[in-house]
Amino acid sequence: QVQLVESGGGLVQPGGSLTLSCVASGSILSINVMGWFRQAPGKQRELVATITSGSTATYADAVQGRFTISRDNAKNTVDLQMNSLKPEDTAVYYCYVRGKTTRWGSPRGLLDYWGQGTQVTVSS
Repeated sequence: QVQLVESGGGLVQPGGSLTLSCVASGSILSINVMGWFRQAPGKQRELVATITSGSTATYADAVQGRFTISRDNAKNTVDLQMNSLKPEDTAVYYCYVRGKTTRWGSPRGLLDYWGQGTQVTVSS
């Protein structure tokens, strides 16, 4: 099993900054991809940014140039630095991990895991 715990959400004014952090723990063999998704009220969950174990990053067009994703492979953490925040960025942000785990001592294979979500509100 893998547990993902997010932190860093909150209320910020337009143009402000926030940093989200996620820590993965549990029976982890390896993590291929870490990232962030978000879901605004009444909308589908969408990709924000991902980063591979080789530190190759991908960003949604809506956040390109404003957000920066980073990871620490040794600590199994991923951060999302969010700058120049807009009201449109308001959403619940979810940490995402794709990796290999074990269950009851046996390899489980490649699976996706999600955090509980953290609220980000951008408003004046």
